[in-house]
Amino acid sequence: MPSNAVGLDFGTTNSSIALCTGRSGEVKLARFRLLGEATESYRSLLYLEHVRGHLKSKLASWTGPAGIEHYLSREVAGRLIQSLKSFLTSRTLQSTEIFGRRLTIEDLIARILRDLREHAERQFGVPITSAIAGRPVRFVGAETPEDDVYAESRLRTAYKLAGFETVEFEFEPVAAAHYYESKLERDELIMIGDFGGGTSDFSLIRVGPSILRRGRTREDLLGNAGSGIAGDAFDAKIVRHLVSPHLGAGTKMRSIDKILPVPSWVYAKLERWHYLSLLKARETMNLLNSVRAQALEPAKIEALIHLVSEDLGYRLHHSVQRTKFELSNTTSARFQLSDGAVEIDTVAQRSCFEGWIAEEVAAIENCVDSLLRDSDVEPVAVNMVFLTGGSSFVPAVRRIFERRFGPERIRTGNEFTSVAQGLALVARERSLAG
Repeated sequence: MPSNAVGLDFGTTNSSIALCTGRSGEVKLARFRLLGEATESYRSLLYLEHVRGHLKSKLASWTGPAGIEHYLSREVAGRLIQSLKSFLTSRTLQSTEIFGRRLTIEDLIARILRDLREHAERQFGVPITSAIAGRPVRFVGAETPEDDVYAESRLRTAYKLAGFETVEFEFEPVAAAHYYESKLERDELIMIGDFGGGTSDFSLIRVGPSILRRGRTREDLLGNAGSGIAGDAFDAKIVRHLVSPHLGAGTKMRSIDKILPVPSWVYAKLERWHYLSLLKARETMNLLNSVRAQALEPAKIEALIHLVSEDLGYRLHHSVQRTKFELSNTTSARFQLSDGAVEIDTVAQRSCFEGWIAEEVAAIENCVDSLLRDSDVEPVAVNMVFLTGGSSFVPAVRRIFERRFGPERIRTGNEFTSVAQGLALVARERSLAG
């Protein structure tokens, strides 16, 4: 078989890339260095700086771990861009201006994919020109099947720009099923729950040794379902309730002889990681400075201006993620973010957090039930449930599956890399079939 059976999971928050070698199907994950430690997860972010030279200026960029390290050690504020995958369904946001240069969303994603590919080539010692790439069942913001087709076409363009000659897509939960299948000794009907940053995706699929021996058929995949609600939606609620009130949300401003609320749309964008970096646009900064001059609580608006102007998106994201993780393990968690005018130190209760995300959890629950119903499968017929992705640890999410299948039928593992490993196995399977 070809030596380059490659699977690449470009995620909203984290990405990973794997190579399947030899007829034995051994899977290797690319590894990266972040702040002196090894990791198999590559943060799906891009950091850009405007570098002025003697003769001309240039736009320098770093992605993944290198992007984080340059961002943390920066001497001048650059632009940190996260969650680019969430823009793919947008027909109105095609590009953005960065330090006077206009770049398309596909250009920005391609920079991340190119670095990821080149890192893997150096580690694996083989050229990588093709891959099986993951995609969600339903992209963030997709309201129609046409939206999903449009988003996939944009993602395909980004792969081409990144140097991939050929790319085939596979649903991320199906890829996770292949990873789970590689550990099995008997056939099972399984439900896969893949919780990413932007989407929650589910599949019902028959897997196991006899299926591998006879060859997989379309009938083995009983159904797919997806929701544009996942980890980022949970993060948004933490920002809304723990962060935004310290930055002026809900406060008032004086306009001539009237008292008006501070514009709320700014805080709505603050809640979405992919829109946060866009708040640094000149027009928005001018607006925020005007609001500060009229605000009844100007110190809070000053804190908001500092967070946006100093590009504290990564630090905010890190604090939110830490709080969410702690709330999955304890009944309360401390949220802290301190930088210049930004000084937030508060405590969140798990009971409150579960109230904040109740609507999102209900939507995920409805998605799971619709998959079972549309596939004509009773929960008792499902042998095992494999959950992957960071939000699979949120207790309110896990209870969805515990109530339907029982805790004894729930499995987890390699939450951030199982999809990439499964995609590499899919690549191997297709290359052998071809």
